[in-house]
Amino acid sequence: MEIKPWLRELSPYPPGKSLEEVRRELGLTGPIYKLASNENPLGPSPRALAALKEALSRVHQYPEASYRRLREALAARFGVLPEMVVLGNGSNEVLDLLFKALVSPGDEVLMSEPSFLMYEKLAQTAGARITRIPLHKGRHHLAAFLKASGPRTRMIFLDHPHNPTGSVLAASELKAFLEELPSGVLVVIDEAYGEFVRDPEAARGVEFLQAGYPVAVLRTFSKAYGLAGLRIGYGLMPEELARVLNAIRQPFNVNLLAAVAAEAALADEEHLQRTQELTWEGRDFLLRELSALGLKPYPSQANFVLVDCGRPARPLYEALLKRGLIVRPMEAYGFPEALRISVGLPEENQALVAALREMLEKA
Repeated sequence: MEIKPWLRELSPYPPGKSLEEVRRELGLTGPIYKLASNENPLGPSPRALAALKEALSRVHQYPEASYRRLREALAARFGVLPEMVVLGNGSNEVLDLLFKALVSPGDEVLMSEPSFLMYEKLAQTAGARITRIPLHKGRHHLAAFLKASGPRTRMIFLDHPHNPTGSVLAASELKAFLEELPSGVLVVIDEAYGEFVRDPEAARGVEFLQAGYPVAVLRTFSKAYGLAGLRIGYGLMPEELARVLNAIRQPFNVNLLAAVAAEAALADEEHLQRTQELTWEGRDFLLRELSALGLKPYPSQANFVLVDCGRPARPLYEALLKRGLIVRPMEAYGFPEALRISVGLPEENQALVAALREMLEKA
């Protein structure tokens, strides 16, 4: 059996711990607050839940193969053609399709160091050469991306907001970057946390797509729309590229329930607004209170906060875990002294800050 040599050392993606794992492993019986995976603490839209209930009687049927209604709704929301929309089993699948369409073994892809770990995993799977560009002051270093681009560069990945710092790019700097970009390179603007951006100067990827720049914009229903368990995301991209991805994706790659729930969630503006307001208030609270504890949180435009603890963060993570507070240690991202904390409900945010305060005072 001849396994591709570049896959032999591939390690699986390290997911955050689930509530069930923590309860089972630590024998906890009290409340457990999961502030590790950037999920929506309000849960899904009531309209999405109602649509799911109605659709349960149809799960013996295949979904409509083109997902036309959802693609048309997304196209109308973002001002693009339905033919420019590609749906995926999470936005990760759209990433995978981009690699299949554009990258051959030995081609090069560029990404920040650190950034979302799946860029690296998928690049390794494709046999691509990975060039990592260190962050500059917690942000994408666009000038270094341009300098590193070569004749075999096929894609550049910009998570925007960046994961895990939560930083964003200004529209003006992204425009200048795209103007200097060598031909033949696709810039993947991953806006998984795009609904949480409040900075009026921040770039909006779809505006550059509409203007004809070589970009693909990724978004998801996992975060702001609370459908992480159904696994549905999408990409907005030039029509020619979208046509190829829709040709190579698996038939019925998005299940019926996910498509139905996503369409209903997209129409529920009230639930999205509640989610945004809860996130913005909680984010401000965490930034303020963590700073007051003497820690150093990074400015964030996402629904999480990366905080520099000024000491190895693993002991703090494990101590919080024993108290039923799940956060994300950041060694895998190159921040051994940092924790990433998802914005939760007010009582969850307060419990997290109170626990940290007690632990730091004892230390």
